[in-house]
Amino acid sequence: MSLQELSNNKLRSALSLIGICIGIFCIIGVLTTVNSLEHKIQTDIQSLGSNTIYIDKWEYAGGGDDYPWWKYINRPTPKYEEVKFIKEKSSLAKHVCYFNSINANVSYENFQINNVGIYGVSEEFSAIQTIEIAFGRYLNETEFLRGNPVTVMGYEIAEELFGKPERALDKSVSFNGKKVKIIGVIKKQGQSFVGGYDYDHCIILTYRMYASVYDVNSDQSQPFIMVNGLDGVPTKALIDELEGIMRQARRLSPKEEDNFALNDINLFSQQVSGFFGTVDLGGGIIAVLSLVVGAFGVANIMFVTVRERTSQIGLKKAIGAKRRTILLEFLLESAFLCIIGGLIGLLLVWVLALILGTVLPFPIIISITIIGFALGLCILLGILSGIIPAFIAAKMNPVVAIRTQA
Repeated sequence: MSLQELSNNKLRSALSLIGICIGIFCIIGVLTTVNSLEHKIQTDIQSLGSNTIYIDKWEYAGGGDDYPWWKYINRPTPKYEEVKFIKEKSSLAKHVCYFNSINANVSYENFQINNVGIYGVSEEFSAIQTIEIAFGRYLNETEFLRGNPVTVMGYEIAEELFGKPERALDKSVSFNGKKVKIIGVIKKQGQSFVGGYDYDHCIILTYRMYASVYDVNSDQSQPFIMVNGLDGVPTKALIDELEGIMRQARRLSPKEEDNFALNDINLFSQQVSGFFGTVDLGGGIIAVLSLVVGAFGVANIMFVTVRERTSQIGLKKAIGAKRRTILLEFLLESAFLCIIGGLIGLLLVWVLALILGTVLPFPIIISITIIGFALGLCILLGILSGIIPAFIAAKMNPVVAIRTQA
């Protein structure tokens, strides 16, 4: 009967369904885009290391407007030797590694790429970071111990220098007067929204190789230490332990303030979740307004439908149809109309996701949860839109209804 109603009154039905289509398109489009962006950012944050503390001279969250910047400047930078000290003293740390970086020009024969990230890392870097190798292999223990002139190269750097990344294996590139052999190419990572490591445009060296080329204590270097906690260890407990260890390593007296920062990556994840929760709420409220307008359109078409089928309702009640049967009939019809509008709206969102996926630096994913939410919302709107017309139809006097002309 609903399909017949749509077919018999194409224009009226189309105008009513447009409101539902636009409403579902807006609310699901907003939720899908925001959730996809949040997923991308959360993934980038997790790539920095889950349950990981960054020991640095800088506080990543900032020390507040009143904090004197010169205190950060005068702090000593983390040292490679402190990694060994932390390993010996910590009972809560699972992995500890040193990281230092600088930008330099990398060349191969007559080709040169500027501002490539040169990363010098210690042995346990790959245990904290997820580094997937597309071609070749990662640095091994012997190469870390001896500081061999070998490197793992980023995908896009390899592609730009050699045409095809797999061709980079066993080739040698030069930087700062030194040559290193390429033993592996990192799998393509894509653009990161939170900064951190740019694996597509870097080369990774062992710490000893890096230290033989650059001054690890220079102002241009950006060293820090990463500490990954044991499974199940609360971040707060790990931070408290590291604070005591670092104060001991720096030989600070009880009256001296910390000259280092312990940065918890999990805090960034929580801040992102809170921010996107607010964005979801604001976008949802705006989108719901358009959905309410669509609901009024469906309610209008149901009032007209009840009016047109008044004699039929009277006939049904005269031959024994109960009130709940008439009520259910119109509620189902109203819900069905909203579901049709919602499915069209979801189709439009799917088309939008395909278009935006080719433009935005992250994929747009329509989750099953969002699809279920959309269909549930359509059913709820259909019931709310049709409840009053359905009650009017259910309460009709059969004798009066049969005599009524549409």
